Amino acid sequence: MADVAAIRSPDIKKQSGFAFIAGSCIAVLYLPMLVVIAYSFNSANNLGAKWHGFTSNWYNVVLANTEFYDSTILSLIVAAAATLISTVLATAAALGTTRGRPWRGQGSAYLAITTPLVVPEIVTGISLLSLFAFLSTVTGIDLGIWKLILAHSAFCIPFAYLPIRARLEGMDTTLDNAAADLYATPWKTFRYVTMPLLVPGISSGAALAFIVSFDDFTITQLIAGPGETTLPLYIWGRIRRTLTPELNAMCTLLLLISLAFIVLSFILSHRRRA
Repeated sequence: MADVAAIRSPDIKKQSGFAFIAGSCIAVLYLPMLVVIAYSFNSANNLGAKWHGFTSNWYNVVLANTEFYDSTILSLIVAAAATLISTVLATAAALGTTRGRPWRGQGSAYLAITTPLVVPEIVTGISLLSLFAFLSTVTGIDLGIWKLILAHSAFCIPFAYLPIRARLEGMDTTLDNAAADLYATPWKTFRYVTMPLLVPGISSGAALAFIVSFDDFTITQLIAGPGETTLPLYIWGRIRRTLTPELNAMCTLLLLISLAFIVLSFILSHRRRA
């Protein structure tokens, strides 16, 4: 039977052309990033200039830029708040759609939660902008930075929801039943059994939500008001003014932060499976 299965399921990595296609995909995805990183050490004064020599001075320029610090701090604040809100809501949604008896509309609820993943981001941004404008007209209240936080939270919920749901689906429900047999209340069962087992999924979802919020540009550009310049908006504004390799250094630092959280989410996800 094993031999039959092996014949029916050939190793795709041994197929002709696989190495070329895989290498081409990797090159298209990562070669531009490597170029940005390499040219952040270029001693030329123009962004698109030829290689003039190695220097790390552009990183000193970035680290001495107070506007860079201000935009980074704002991005961290918005991302942290959005991560907290979206992770709490995503955890509640995952529990509601995976635990307990099936209920009418459960499939529709799952579809509604995950739909923002496939909806164009500009559509989401315009709809949120219209909503905040309507609320401001009706109530006369300007939410300020909370517009960004709420917009990012809404956009990040499906990114946090999927890892948490996957973790819940992989958990053995007999542990909950055993706790109930030992006269544990639903709250104690959740606190002492479900929650500790769910922490890796929550951590993975939170890390993914944080980096999605930290890197977001389209929604932020539509929602942000005066003085609410996040790091992606600041880099975009600099591109429209002075073009120097300092921008490459900024993008490299932003890329390193993003990769750090992506790797963290990947590690937590694999620990969850283990």
